[in-house]
Amino acid sequence: MDRKDNQSPQGETARILVEFLVGAITSIVFLKGAYPSGAFERRRRYMNLMVQRARHPRLRDYIHSVVFGLLPIIQKGMVERAAVIFFNTDGIPVERFVFKLAVNLSYGSKVEEADLEFPLRSFLIKLSVSESLTKVLPRNYRWEITAYFRSLPEASANKDVEQWIPTDTRQWGQPPLLTPIKSMSSEPLCVQLYIEHPSLSEPKP
Repeated sequence: MDRKDNQSPQGETARILVEFLVGAITSIVFLKGAYPSGAFERRRRYMNLMVQRARHPRLRDYIHSVVFGLLPIIQKGMVERAAVIFFNTDGIPVERFVFKLAVNLSYGSKVEEADLEFPLRSFLIKLSVSESLTKVLPRNYRWEITAYFRSLPEASANKDVEQWIPTDTRQWGQPPLLTPIKSMSSEPLCVQLYIEHPSLSEPKP
């Protein structure tokens, strides 16, 4: 996609970021075996990589609509983290894939897509070989995409946040165990990806 002349550096960075997140989240869902392998296809070429694409329209639309729903909020610098969370039947998280995000709102230079593509594609490569770092999920688990905001204006004052509702996700009582996957740091964009698991001292449900 070509950069539009009226696209701000922050807007261009946010667009590249959400397109990356669609591919990365799809890769995570595939990696965890959330659906039969036939629910995906290696057809979508992204950043010169063949990545998984959800074949089922509802799955594909869910990931796309949620992530692109974050675009205007990321442009405002209000999104701190985006996460793919897997829950057990009691609604307690058993594994979180967390993207910590920071878009430099003061960055004023033109953003070249190629400058961000190389570091972002390395996340997708690392994810594809990260299964050994994850845990086997319990039966009948569920998953969702969750966003964590630095600040959130009143919905009545901002149409972009009307589709987002406060989560009732249960939290762990102890600090989680963190497994770093990949990180990048650049002037327009910083991203960290890590996996969270409950602490060994976390009370069992």
